[in-house]
Amino acid sequence: MADDGGSRRRQLRLAALVVLLVVIVVAVVRVVVASGPPTREELREQAGLANRDKLLIGVKDDQPGVSQRLANGTFEGFDIEIAYMIAEDLGFDAPEVTLLAIESEDRARRQARNTDGSYVTVDLVIASYSITDQRRRDGVVFSFPYLETEQSVVTLKSDTRPVASLRDLAQRKVCTLGTSTSEQRLREAGASPIGRNRISDCVQALYDGVVDAVTTDAAILAGFVGPRPPGELPPAVTLQRRKDLQHWDIGAEAAERWGVNTGPNPAMRDLVNLSLTESAFGPDGDRWKRAFDRYLGSEQQYSERQQVAVARQPEPETKVEVRQWPWERWALPSPNRPATGVRTAARAPGRRSRRSSGC
Repeated sequence: MADDGGSRRRQLRLAALVVLLVVIVVAVVRVVVASGPPTREELREQAGLANRDKLLIGVKDDQPGVSQRLANGTFEGFDIEIAYMIAEDLGFDAPEVTLLAIESEDRARRQARNTDGSYVTVDLVIASYSITDQRRRDGVVFSFPYLETEQSVVTLKSDTRPVASLRDLAQRKVCTLGTSTSEQRLREAGASPIGRNRISDCVQALYDGVVDAVTTDAAILAGFVGPRPPGELPPAVTLQRRKDLQHWDIGAEAAERWGVNTGPNPAMRDLVNLSLTESAFGPDGDRWKRAFDRYLGSEQQYSERQQVAVARQPEPETKVEVRQWPWERWALPSPNRPATGVRTAARAPGRRSRRSSGC
């Protein structure tokens, strides 16, 4: 009987210990939930995405290799792959993503043209949009950078005058995007800048002899230098009277770092930054590399003097804090969009800084 009494006491002590542990766990969970960072689902709710079945993204439609509309109405390019990658991490499959063409001057306001010609406010802008201090002061909310490139110049290959800096363009007519800070830098160099809303208009002006050169980000210009891969669908708008181009490295010290305009909602910014962090360090980190190799890395062979872009995703600037229990780390959904092909890799990465041309 004494043994039975001792056994019951041990069972009671064990039960009391289990109850105490449960109480402690419940208390800890409540504290973490109350004071800790939000979960991914809570961020989606705060961003207004929880009950959405469509995500609107503003993209460029005239930049081969970066973001171009094709004859069948679809889009292709590095920015397009990044857009689908981020959208899927936000909980939207490819059929739930609507890509809308956006002009450079409308990127800050996130105003894109709908299929009926009306303007709509998009959720995100992923459109070769350089992060600059001035744009941030003007209220644009950028994500972490997702690409690093630099300003460069293209001329007709038949033009034998070398270009090693913007000063070599003095007394020449040079076309650039009207909303970039390149115009002021061209004036300082003694050139005659001509602004256009679309970089394809600049390249067409170069073909037609209206201007002597075009300057903007190297990753954008590289798509006009090389030939279009055989067998691919033609673009929706084809430039006329094409001529061979020469891509010049002008020794720009400024790094052009592209970011996503996420709008004013901090939860949306955090979700996009979380996606970029996972693409840089997570198990699906090869998504960025596949997109780069396919669209930008494959263009490097045609831009021998000029690096198209750094062949490494920029490291996230800070850490995005989300609440995630240990067992959830093994059950995170991975993107299911079909993988892009792999082509030639770009040259070894480099790094530059200082003033951005703000394309």
